[in-house]
Amino acid sequence: MKRRDFLTHTSLLLGSSLLPVSTLLQASSELSAIPTIKPADWPALRQQFALTHDYIHLATFLLASHPKPVADAIARHRQAFDANPADYWHEHFMTIDQQIAAAAAEYMGGEAWQIALTDSTTMGSALVYSGLKLRAGDEILQTVHDHYSTDLSLQLRADRTGAKVRQVSLYDNPALVSVDEVVSKLKAGITAKTKVVVVTWVHSSTGVKLPLRAIADMLHELNNSRAEAEQIIFCVDGVHGFGIENVDVSTLGCDFFIAGTHKWIFGPRGTGVIWGSKRGWDNCHAVIPSFSRSYDVWLGGSTQDQVPIGEHMSPGGFHSFEHRWALPEAFKLHLQLGKAEVQARIHQLNSQTKQGLAKMHGVKLYTPMSAELSSGLVCFDYKQMPPDDVVKAMHKKGIIMSATPYRQSYARFAPSLINNEQEIERALAALQAL
Repeated sequence: MKRRDFLTHTSLLLGSSLLPVSTLLQASSELSAIPTIKPADWPALRQQFALTHDYIHLATFLLASHPKPVADAIARHRQAFDANPADYWHEHFMTIDQQIAAAAAEYMGGEAWQIALTDSTTMGSALVYSGLKLRAGDEILQTVHDHYSTDLSLQLRADRTGAKVRQVSLYDNPALVSVDEVVSKLKAGITAKTKVVVVTWVHSSTGVKLPLRAIADMLHELNNSRAEAEQIIFCVDGVHGFGIENVDVSTLGCDFFIAGTHKWIFGPRGTGVIWGSKRGWDNCHAVIPSFSRSYDVWLGGSTQDQVPIGEHMSPGGFHSFEHRWALPEAFKLHLQLGKAEVQARIHQLNSQTKQGLAKMHGVKLYTPMSAELSSGLVCFDYKQMPPDDVVKAMHKKGIIMSATPYRQSYARFAPSLINNEQEIERALAALQAL
C-alpha cells in the first residue's frame, strides 16, 4: 500500500470509530469567548496576561507571556492533539499553514504566498542566508550592529560558497545618529561585488531604528545601473520593530523581512515569519523540505508550481503545532488594538523613559530621542556601574530590565504595551535611588 493510501485509510478508520475532532473541541470552545478588546484599551490588554504583578516588567520583548486569546488557542489545539493526534493532524496539515500565512499577511502586509513560517528570527535568518544564490567572490555587506546569529549565519554561508562577508558601521554616536549618516555610510561600503545587504531594523545593542525606506531607495538607485543578475538583495532582521511600528512590510523596499513573533507581537513561543519579495525568493533555495502541499507533490497529488513559494520555504517536519497553529490569535489581537494606536503607545512610553533618563545625573543615553530613529528599546549607562550590576540591583527593587548581550554592553529598558506611565516613573525613581 502506498504511503498516501495508508494515511488516508488509517484516517478514515479512526474517523469512523471516534467522534469528530470538532466534537472533541466543542467542550473547550468557551475558552475563546473573551470580550473584544477596544482599540488602545491598555488596562484591558494587561488583564489578558498571567504576568505576575510582583514586578514591573521592562524586558517582555525577550520572550512573550501568552495573552489569553493565544493561551486559549494553544490549549484548544493541545487538547485536540492529546485526544486524537492522528485525526487532528490529518484534518489540518494540508491547509492550516495557508491560513496562518493569510493571518500574517493581514497584519504585516504583502500576500500570504510570500510568507514562510519558522520558529524564530534566528531560524528565519539561517533559512534565508543558507539559501541565497551566491557565487565565489560575491560580497555580503552587513553591519557591526547586527546580532551574533546574523554574523554567524552569514559567515557559514560564505564558507560554503566562497562569498565574502564585510561589515560597516552606520554611526559613530548612536544618540546623535541621522538618516543621512546611516545611508551615506552604508552606501560607502557597497562595491561592484556586493550582492547582498543585510541590516537590523532596530538595534538591540543601542536602540537605534534604521530608516529602511531611505536605505531601500538608495539601493534601488544603485540597482537601476546593474544587470538583473548583479542586483543587490536587501535583507532585514525586523524583529524589534515588528509589533511596534505601523508599517506594511511590503512597502519598506526590502527583499526579505525576517522576524520572530514571540516578542512584541505576543505570539506563541517558538514562532516566526519570513516575508519575501518575488525577487528575493527567486534568489533563494529551500533549505529544509516542506510539508503540506509540497508533501503532496512528493506523493504525486499536485505539482510544484501549485505550491506557494512561502509554503515551499517553510520547514517541514513535526513542530510544536499547538503553538504555531495559535499564531493567528496574536495578529488578531494587535489588529483589535489598532496598529497606529500600538505604535503611538509604545513610542509614548519610550519617550517618557528617555526624557526621564536625560534629566538624571549620572546617565549616558545611547538611544536617539527621535521616534524616527528609535522604537521600543532604551539603552544607557548609569554612574559607571556595570550594566549587569544595574540589572541585578533593579531586580531587587522589583523591576525586571536587561543588559544588551554584546561585547559593548549597556543597561536597557523596554517599555511595552503591558506597562503604564506610573510604572515608568517608579522604575526611573528606583534607578535614581541606586
